[in-house]
Amino acid sequence: MGRAKVGLVPLVLLGLSHRTAPAEVRDRHTVPQARICDALRALGDYGAINEAAILSTCNRMEIYADVADFESGIAQIKEFLTTYRSMGVDDFDKYLYTMLGAEAVEQLFRVASGLDSLLVGEPQIMAQVKDALRLGEEVGSVGPHLARLFRVALQAGKRARATTAIGSDFVSLGAAAVEMARRHCDVAAASCVVVGAGKMGSIVAKHLSARGARSIVIANRTLKRAQAVAAELGAQAVGLEMLPDIVHHCDLLITAVGRGSLITADMLQSVGAACRPQPLLIIDIGVPRDVEPAATHLPGVVLYALEDLREVIDQTLSGRRAQIPAVEEIVSAHVGEYIRWYRTRGAAPLIASLKEKAEQIRSAEIEKLFARIPELDEHQRQLVIATSVSMINKLLHAPVTKLRESAARSEAVDEAALVQTLLDVDAFSDRLQRQLDARTAPLFTNAKDA
Repeated sequence: MGRAKVGLVPLVLLGLSHRTAPAEVRDRHTVPQARICDALRALGDYGAINEAAILSTCNRMEIYADVADFESGIAQIKEFLTTYRSMGVDDFDKYLYTMLGAEAVEQLFRVASGLDSLLVGEPQIMAQVKDALRLGEEVGSVGPHLARLFRVALQAGKRARATTAIGSDFVSLGAAAVEMARRHCDVAAASCVVVGAGKMGSIVAKHLSARGARSIVIANRTLKRAQAVAAELGAQAVGLEMLPDIVHHCDLLITAVGRGSLITADMLQSVGAACRPQPLLIIDIGVPRDVEPAATHLPGVVLYALEDLREVIDQTLSGRRAQIPAVEEIVSAHVGEYIRWYRTRGAAPLIASLKEKAEQIRSAEIEKLFARIPELDEHQRQLVIATSVSMINKLLHAPVTKLRESAARSEAVDEAALVQTLLDVDAFSDRLQRQLDARTAPLFTNAKDA
């Protein structure tokens, strides 16, 4: 499948998300923000990939690529995933989805509009789509095709949030984690530890404080940052090196760092042996996961991860889900707009060919006219030339419009046949000659009188 035919959208999407892959698989294949630029450069080394962008978040990893042809493009992206991300064949078969053309366009627009998020309508995805575009443009892996695609996706997301209630009553992962904790323990009587003092950790701490937690300890790699958050809430701040000690003295631990096995099963091994009235409740919302999965099987430990929050989220977002049909209409409209733009863009070479042929006719008719009226001075000749250019533009308006409309409707166009159909050379030449004669008659009369 090549690009010679107008109308094809040579876009490939390969990805995995919370809908297709469990957390441990997503953790394994998440592309850290610091490595996305290197990954894009590596993708650029593949011959079938003309443009590429990577959207990597806590719940998805998607590669969008403008390709020379679908078959080669898919094969080379899979090769990239195998070599650069160590993705095995089993992961391809079980978790990876592939979308082509308009389907891939629609997926990005659904993502930007919040329809494909774990938290429907969540606002962070807009910034993440914008970052994917920015990084691609910085590296040079995003060209005019993907740049337009991502910008229209952002327009769709902005319109969805401005004209519907898809983003109303926003519930963050941090709030959902605290709600999950409330369902399994008495937060007001709990000694709580929050691991991470970033944006998500701060949200968790504030929600715990709002629910009247008995005590809150904030553990962070940078103690100064933990102290700043703790000061607002009357909490205690410690460094991460204190984790092995404090996990044994808390009732609830919520972690939101995303460093991968920050809290090991060995660290929690002795929790079950301690005389505790209730098990230690751990809620891990880090991506990658902060708590080693083996901790799930430890006595005295109850561990919940990101995917376990789905029920809490679904119940909280029932009102927002009522907005989905309206947002889907917005997505559909923007997909149609983008497809029409791409197909019209594909007609550009044909329009150039049409204009080139018309210019040849114009030049030939001007030479014949000047041969018939040699007495015209230089000023008069320039007036005739300017008039002929204006005539050409008017005569071309209808066929160029027809060509754009044909390209927007069609999947394939025969260039030679279309130019011949839209521009009948003999008829075009006759029309131009008649109009030139009518416009230059006064000049001819003036020249004779002189």
